[in-house]
Amino acid sequence: MSFESTRRRLTPKQADTVDRLCESAVQVLREDDFAGLTVRAVASRAGVGPATAYTYFSSKEHLVAEVFWRRLSQSPRPESDGLDRTGRVVAVLRGIALLLADEPGLSSAVTNALLGSDPDVEHLRVRIGIEIRGRIEEALGKPADPELLETLDLLYAGALLRAGIGYGSYEDLAGQLERSATMILE
Repeated sequence: MSFESTRRRLTPKQADTVDRLCESAVQVLREDDFAGLTVRAVASRAGVGPATAYTYFSSKEHLVAEVFWRRLSQSPRPESDGLDRTGRVVAVLRGIALLLADEPGLSSAVTNALLGSDPDVEHLRVRIGIEIRGRIEEALGKPADPELLETLDLLYAGALLRAGIGYGSYEDLAGQLERSATMILE
């Protein structure tokens, strides 16, 4: 599936290049940490020149944020049939928390990237926030209490930050989110 770049519309060939760059970033992060990640290394792995990579991504933070955005937007929404409000919210939070659980290098890089100030990262951070908030709101049922929605949004953001800086695993995060959301909702 092709995605529209956050910087410009893409031809099919350009979309393929961006896909290769994103996949190459994940491969590099499997071998090295975020500090060792460079756009140059990703470009080399993708078989393109650094100038080409910088055509699409303004920084390594932008590239990693794009990888996360793609993973999030492609991730299925959890089945909610037969679940009450708490069950639906917990399923959403657990699903997002486990999205990167099997890739610790990428998950740590995502936290670092999303804290960046690059305008392209800021744009993606807004898109990611809207997507996550929308999923929580949908799970709460409409009309969602704005204060409750904000509390759950903050709960998730804080938990993501804790896991991203190494204060517990994403598996631990999913369990803690479930317990905390249940306390808030019941």
